[in-house]
Amino acid sequence: MINRRQLLKHSTVLGAGLASGAALPAPAQTRGANDKIILGFMGVNSRGRDLANGFSTVEGCEIAYICDVDERAIGKTIEAVGKRQQKAPQGVRDFRKILDDPAVDALVIAAPDHWHGPATILACDAGKHVYVEKPASHNPREGEKMIAAARKHNKVVQLGTQRRSQPSVMEAVSKVRGGEIGRVLFARGWYNNSRPTIGRGQTTSAPEWLDYNLWQGPAPERPYQDNLVHYNWHWFWHWGTGELGNNGIHSLDVCRWGLGVDYPQRVTSGGGKYRFDDDQETPDTHTVTYDFGDKSIAWEGRSWHRRGFEDSMFGIAFYGDQGTIVLDGAAYRVLDPQGKEIRKTAGGLSDTPHMRNFLDCIRSGKRPNADIEEGHKSTLLCHLGNIAWRTGHTLNTDPETGRILGDKEAAALWKREYRKGWEPKV
Repeated sequence: MINRRQLLKHSTVLGAGLASGAALPAPAQTRGANDKIILGFMGVNSRGRDLANGFSTVEGCEIAYICDVDERAIGKTIEAVGKRQQKAPQGVRDFRKILDDPAVDALVIAAPDHWHGPATILACDAGKHVYVEKPASHNPREGEKMIAAARKHNKVVQLGTQRRSQPSVMEAVSKVRGGEIGRVLFARGWYNNSRPTIGRGQTTSAPEWLDYNLWQGPAPERPYQDNLVHYNWHWFWHWGTGELGNNGIHSLDVCRWGLGVDYPQRVTSGGGKYRFDDDQETPDTHTVTYDFGDKSIAWEGRSWHRRGFEDSMFGIAFYGDQGTIVLDGAAYRVLDPQGKEIRKTAGGLSDTPHMRNFLDCIRSGKRPNADIEEGHKSTLLCHLGNIAWRTGHTLNTDPETGRILGDKEAAALWKREYRKGWEPKV
């Protein structure tokens, strides 16, 4: 067995493959209620910086490391976090240096999608708990391996679907599941925006401030192009998961939670890339329907027009035979069968309850609100919707596992190839 130093040198992940049907181990080992939890952050250009700022205000934790492949982001985040805690974090470019420090309890991952699975698996193997941003994975197979890694190493792995810890959203879901609007047969999620074109990128040398080799990490190497970093990678299948994985995950997670369903039996996807003639590979107009047998979920996304259902850019709606519940952000409304509003609640969306839940579970050994197993199921809906769109036909799936049935073309997209030495293993 190679040691941690060798791991850093060779960029490998240790262990055997995913064991089919293996029993789950006991919850993570508990810590004292007053123990300070030490965190390291991977990826702090945008969402990661928000998370670092947020965790730095939560009692009972300390940020020890700030990591990014963009040297400019490291200094900015260290400065911001340093104002909120007594000791300034250390800046590093390679997150594996964080994993090598036995004092670190957990890794917070906000790097691009293609890093979520491999970094989570490496962190669990190094004995760290993980808070990983959505979507859980770049492809379905990674999600399965993330669950296996969390269970094998007895670690808390929380997905950044923060509505799972938001009191008002939890209340709305309890009303849906408790019969407030009768028998609920259908749920809808949507996300709309007005994004500019990403243009046509030019192959060029990566800027000096960027370690592009490490940015690519587990993804097979491709030349640097000037319309990729730091956000447009979302719209390339090689690194991203499109708008469905970027924002659709938030509404689909709540839809699945409210309906109490796990895996669909049929997935149908439509739409296309219509607005701009540019390098984007993912659809800018996308509709997906998930059939669970006795109920269904629909998702719609448009990247070129902000107006959505219920007059909102983002939202979730549950339709029962006795009424409707609509969520916009963290607030929700209850409507009667004729569409008359009978109750309205306020509620602002905050990351803090989700962060506290993660830290509390590290201390208690309980599973978090957005445990990686639930996170994988919701992320899988995104992957299946994308696979159905990319192949151009309806998917039939196993309602017990979510696996694609009888479709070699679609099943080939269940996993990806990796750069040599970066293949995630459990």
